[in-house]
Amino acid sequence: MMKTEELKLVAEWDKTFPKSDKVDHKKVTFINRYGITLAADMYTPKNAEGELPAIAVSGPFGAVKEQCSGLYAQTMAERGYLTIAFDPSFTGESGGQPRYMASPDINTEDFMAAVDFLSSQENVDADQIGIIGICGWGGMALNTAALDTRIKATVVSTMYDMTRVNANGYFDSEASEEVRFAKKQAMNALRTEEYKKGEYSRAGGCLPLPVPEDAPFYVKDYSEYYKGRCYHARSLNSNEGWNSLGCQSFMNQPILTYSNEIRSAVLIMHGDKAHSYYFGKDAYEAMIKDSKYTENKELLTIPGAVHTDLYDNLKVIPFDKMQQFLKGNGVG
Repeated sequence: MMKTEELKLVAEWDKTFPKSDKVDHKKVTFINRYGITLAADMYTPKNAEGELPAIAVSGPFGAVKEQCSGLYAQTMAERGYLTIAFDPSFTGESGGQPRYMASPDINTEDFMAAVDFLSSQENVDADQIGIIGICGWGGMALNTAALDTRIKATVVSTMYDMTRVNANGYFDSEASEEVRFAKKQAMNALRTEEYKKGEYSRAGGCLPLPVPEDAPFYVKDYSEYYKGRCYHARSLNSNEGWNSLGCQSFMNQPILTYSNEIRSAVLIMHGDKAHSYYFGKDAYEAMIKDSKYTENKELLTIPGAVHTDLYDNLKVIPFDKMQQFLKGNGVG
């Protein structure tokens, strides 16, 4: 048995959403292939018997499982699934040092480790496992689906491609070699400075409320979620943000290179008023281009929805559609 790190897990309910009386909840841990122990909340339908279909959920990028990934997991458990919402490596209650780092490789492995864990549970049907990725973890979920053939279906909600936004900026406004070089120079100067000091800095999370009137809408949108209605003490985005160099490797490590080879089912959901809509549309087009496996791929556009509507707006999140899609593709 792989040895796991002893994590200090919070016992009491400290989520940003109410606890459901339709499911049982407990904390669990599992280990990834980098030796990092991950913390998760497991949700199981009350009085469930036999082997259940299962779903692993994570995201958004810089959030914790006590925020919307837990809401997704609990809601899907109410619909008959055994689910886990996990904190990625280096964040939340999960292990990994130094803190508040991200990695295209390690974070893809985190999702695969979640599938390892679910596949080994006695009350899980290992042939009926799906994953849900939200925001930046939508891109990670697609990357995982391209690699892990055990996954029967993937749902991606209001996704970001974190490699694209780090390399090219928002709306590809920094998509030039000159701008990228200047960003690399600044990052590497900071590396030298921090190494000499022997300590890491934080990049800063969302802006405090109220957000200045001249800030872009999506900045206000994020702050109202992370600093306002769904603040959580362990969330990077709610507090001091990532390690200042935590996402540097994303700049030249594109994910989704082989997304058009995904044979399993994929549903990409996005609001048409979301600033991030272009990530979802472009990811879908790349996934079906020159692909032999398009029949089980779908782009669901939700009219009028902004980015964070798909975090916690129960009137907008299409749980019925998600369940229908998963069941229609062997999960449930």
